[in-house]
Amino acid sequence: MKATDIPFVKYVDIKEENNELSLDFKENLLNHINTIHASAQFTLAETKSGLYLQSLFPELVGKVVPLLRDAQIKYKKPAEEKIIATASVDEEAVAKFKSQFEKKGRGSLEIRVNIKDINDIITSQATFTWFVQAL
Repeated sequence: MKATDIPFVKYVDIKEENNELSLDFKENLLNHINTIHASAQFTLAETKSGLYLQSLFPELVGKVVPLLRDAQIKYKKPAEEKIIATASVDEEAVAKFKSQFEKKGRGSLEIRVNIKDINDIITSQATFTWFVQAL
């Protein structure tokens, strides 16, 4: 399933282009001060973390159940324009996950996500810990 096929992701209208996820600055996503709502930013970040997890381990797609175990987000600046999500993970963490998964059929991995506006200003930063278990 593509990230943009998830019903809630469709509802908030997250866009995907070239493996990049973004949210346009639209009235239905705004908060009381006319910036992109915190929950919309969280949804973009969480969706990006899941898509990134899938891109790291394409061989596991359809063979595991990934569950979000923990999430932390810090809002840095108001999002007053289109926002774009980028994700990263430490290579050491990937190696540890692979080792755990090979031994036990399950493992955890923390993915970092930055949300930036079109002027490259960070509006929020998040970490998502995914628990992945073989079917």
